[in-house]
Amino acid sequence: MGFLSRAQAAFLSTAERLAFLGPTLARLTLGVVFIGTGWGKLHGLQKVTEFFTELGIPAPGFNAVLASTGEFVCGALLLIGLLSRLAAIPLIVTMTVAIITAKSADLHGLSDLLGFEEWTYIVLAVWILVAAPGEHEDATLARSILDGAMKL
Repeated sequence: MGFLSRAQAAFLSTAERLAFLGPTLARLTLGVVFIGTGWGKLHGLQKVTEFFTELGIPAPGFNAVLASTGEFVCGALLLIGLLSRLAAIPLIVTMTVAIITAKSADLHGLSDLLGFEEWTYIVLAVWILVAAPGEHEDATLARSILDGAMKL
């Protein structure tokens, strides 16, 4: 086995051991972002409701509470690594609605869409939804919680 073959094998072995890192960082990043945005919206519901009214979103008061609570709760679930795949779904919906309603005037083509931070959040949430959400997530955490409860 030559030098290049050994180097390639070492690189691939290291990459395989670190495969959890991408989804974990995506989950933690979205968790922090959406806890922050959800918290801010929950503490400014009047302004969010007024903004939703301007955008023509139906039932703006209800949807302001729904979006704010969804962002906060789903962000917290992502951050702690519990039900991450399920938590990603409302965030994908919320960001899709944000693009359609609040960003549509700025959307003139694919490059505009790809430049929206909401699109980046959608991509990361879809990754969490369809791929492994990262090590020490969901089943591992749930198992440790149940094991601790069983000892009580």
